[in-house]
Amino acid sequence: MRSSLVSKVDMDQYRKFFPIFEKKSYINSCSYGALSIQVEGAYHEYLRDRNTKGADWNSWVDRHERVRSLFAKLIGAHTDEIAVTTSASAGLSSIASSLDFGGIRNKIVTTDLAFPTEAQNWHAQKTRGAKVAHARVQDGVLDMQHLASLVDETTLLVAVPLVCYRNGALTDIQAVCEIAHKAGAFILVDAYQGLGTLPLDVKEMGIDFLVGGALKYLLSSGGVGFLYVREDLNQILVPTQTGWFAQTDIHAMKIHGNEPAPNARRFEQGTPPVPNLYATEAGLQLVLEVGVTEIQSHVRELNAVLKAAVFEMGGTLASPVNSDAHSAMVAIKTKNEYEMVSRLAARNVITSCRDGNLRVSAHFYNNRADIAAVIEGLNANRELLS
Repeated sequence: MRSSLVSKVDMDQYRKFFPIFEKKSYINSCSYGALSIQVEGAYHEYLRDRNTKGADWNSWVDRHERVRSLFAKLIGAHTDEIAVTTSASAGLSSIASSLDFGGIRNKIVTTDLAFPTEAQNWHAQKTRGAKVAHARVQDGVLDMQHLASLVDETTLLVAVPLVCYRNGALTDIQAVCEIAHKAGAFILVDAYQGLGTLPLDVKEMGIDFLVGGALKYLLSSGGVGFLYVREDLNQILVPTQTGWFAQTDIHAMKIHGNEPAPNARRFEQGTPPVPNLYATEAGLQLVLEVGVTEIQSHVRELNAVLKAAVFEMGGTLASPVNSDAHSAMVAIKTKNEYEMVSRLAARNVITSCRDGNLRVSAHFYNNRADIAAVIEGLNANRELLS
């Protein structure tokens, strides 16, 4: 059995797979994961296949299914509960299209922590009769009492982020599940910012729907996302946003009806982005090889050093201080976040920002030298810290 801790030497063996570290301290996985030689090689494999085979649909469909299985393994789901989509937005839209807002239950409860594409999807349903309420934020985290007050017998679905993209704050998903299910509502989790760095089991947590994508901590590419739909819901929800890959038999090419697949594939749509499937398979395999629990432990050690240094220089976290309350991302308050990102980039330290905060997001390929580079950059620009 693998240890729950991975030594620095072990992680350094993986770091060599990412050429960007030859020149930069890349610590921006919350925006886009670093490119590995495995993922780069996967793209080259696709091009070789195109040049040597032309079209190879049987192989591409097989790869599509392998990616589905890897997503399922990542979150503790069954393969039949996973739809491979082109983005988290596509998964959200497909779920929204399957919901009926014509009855008593027509309310969607989202939050002020929502990523725009999530909240926008729910507001778009107002033309179909949906009512949308936002649970507020208090001190950078979800106000659970306010959320609970909004969820009632008219609530159809509660949608929350696993991790806030602005400050890295974690949502207590099991508590939200209890609130939603007690009222007879579904729960949807946007897990994009946590996948690959936080152990996640949708069965243990009681999640009904979950969306995510491959380009951040899963190290792959834009153009591939996924949707988890609890097994029994695949039998009763029928999306109206559909396509030929959502049919029971994608090879039948029927045009005089709609025959949705009996599993989560019914939430897929048209031709999948084949080149991106190559990359996604390679990225997921690497993350699963390292191990999400091991990644979490490694990143927490790095973040502890960073947070201590921020406090020592008089800075302020926008993230919760407790490591159990935030993700791989550490958000630091600034007076000018864009200027701070620019100045760090001039020192070959790559970060990002949102909502007035500098976002520093370590992954398993980062090490103490990367954290030291961030700290040196912050020290040199203390006047920009809030």
